[in-house]
Amino acid sequence: MQVIPGSGALTPADPGILHGEGVFETLHLRPNGPWLLHEHLDRLTHSAALLELPLPPRAQLTALARRAADAWTAGEGALRLIVTPATHYATVSAVPATARRERREGITLITAQAGIAARPPWSLAAAKTISYAENLAAKRWARRQGADDILWLRTDGHALESPTASLVWLTGNTLCTVPAAETGILPGTTAAHLLSRAAELGLHGEERMITAAELAGTEAIWLASSLRGLAEARTLDGALRPASPWTARLLALLGFDGS
Repeated sequence: MQVIPGSGALTPADPGILHGEGVFETLHLRPNGPWLLHEHLDRLTHSAALLELPLPPRAQLTALARRAADAWTAGEGALRLIVTPATHYATVSAVPATARRERREGITLITAQAGIAARPPWSLAAAKTISYAENLAAKRWARRQGADDILWLRTDGHALESPTASLVWLTGNTLCTVPAAETGILPGTTAAHLLSRAAELGLHGEERMITAAELAGTEAIWLASSLRGLAEARTLDGALRPASPWTARLLALLGFDGS
């Protein structure tokens, strides 16, 4: 991993260290630079506003992202922009082998209750904060159950998101994702971009709610994120699902070759 300084110094007194008061974005690095940079900066701004965290000027963050991209010459990569009250910086590294494998081979997915009916008004679930321990703990729990990832459900059975990805599914000719504004979840940058281009493949994009029981009857299920692009659920709660011919087409639409 390479670290590209922005400004300020990370210190033990930084609220980002003491309390996890900070925001970040992870971007896919491509030969032409950071993918969906402006969309990720928009979400970074949204996250920072929820934390009442001042951000450096957008031009400064854009320049930092460009410098980080220029520092990476080893094919596709992962760029992270991190902002805390004391500092901001970027890191670049290889895309994890796990993300590439899940993009190529799909995932085993299980559902679990998130233990909520509705988000409280102070919730930061719609922000991408550096307080990520619970998200990572959920993924480790899923692996202990023999699954690759987990899909959180509300207490009424409606699907929300995974700890590090957005839910996308296909029903008929409609490509769907969960509405962030209605549920208080993190808006999915990759999912939103995919739905905005669905018409190029003759599909209709739509935000809607869905229960886990309904999800089992859909044509295809994916988790969407910056580095994986799309990872198709090949099992859901232990039930095998046939491979979808749409996976390769949607990955290509996003600019991934599926490797």
